[in-house]
Amino acid sequence: MKIGVTGATGQLGRLVITKLKDKVPADSLIALVRSPQKGADLGVETREADYAKPETLDTALKGIDTLLLISSSEVGQRATQHHNIIEAAKKTGIKWIVYTSLLHAHTSTLSLAEEHRATEAELKQSGITYTILRNGWYTENYTGSVQGALAGGTFIGSAGDGKISSASRSDYADAAVAVLTSSGHEGKIYELAGDEAYTLADLAAEISRQTGKEIPYKNLPEADYAAALAGFGLPEGLAQVIASWDVAASKGALYDNSRQLSILIRHSTTPMKDTVAEALKATSNAG
Repeated sequence: MKIGVTGATGQLGRLVITKLKDKVPADSLIALVRSPQKGADLGVETREADYAKPETLDTALKGIDTLLLISSSEVGQRATQHHNIIEAAKKTGIKWIVYTSLLHAHTSTLSLAEEHRATEAELKQSGITYTILRNGWYTENYTGSVQGALAGGTFIGSAGDGKISSASRSDYADAAVAVLTSSGHEGKIYELAGDEAYTLADLAAEISRQTGKEIPYKNLPEADYAAALAGFGLPEGLAQVIASWDVAASKGALYDNSRQLSILIRHSTTPMKDTVAEALKATSNAG
């Protein structure tokens, strides 16, 4: 059986490929990537598969039985790009698609949810067996701001007291691998989130604890947070949507206490403090 992984040179894709190689023979894996030369170090067959170029997809998917469709990183283009993959999967006889969606995609108020809902609906109508992994937030989405918080003396956001049930990127990779290498997942939808929920004030307190520096959390109105992000160099449109995600988080959009992720991967999810430690180590090494 051949397993294909889209976006295999991305951060999640690389982890999935590495972890799959511990479970199945490397020659049964195919990395589907936009630029094959970037996947030369993966140790598996690589094929050009550009979500936005349907002409690359029919050839790329040939001979693949199971496809892990890691959602595109191009917000606003995702529904179209995923459609291209699903159409090619129909033509080439893919038997099973495992798709990385968004936590509570069917009800989520996050702006990201609409494209995931469209893809989920298309998968259900495709005639191809599917499994949907509704991934919650990566803890790294927030710990990526550790360096800026240390430099500025505060951790800023707009999530208020909203509880965030995030997990590490590695945990979500483990979930994909668990589904791809075991049976009984066909037709299922998993709501995947971390075991422990925290607020951004809790995160700031953990950064303070580990660094010995007082890094308070400062909650900002959505427009002010977006302006601050733009001031750090983010494109204005991206700054606005990131701020809107925090506001959604303040209303519970990133919270889930079902523990489906830890049940699926058969171990506890990575504690937030461990991901903070990794981020601080990376910051120290970079310095």
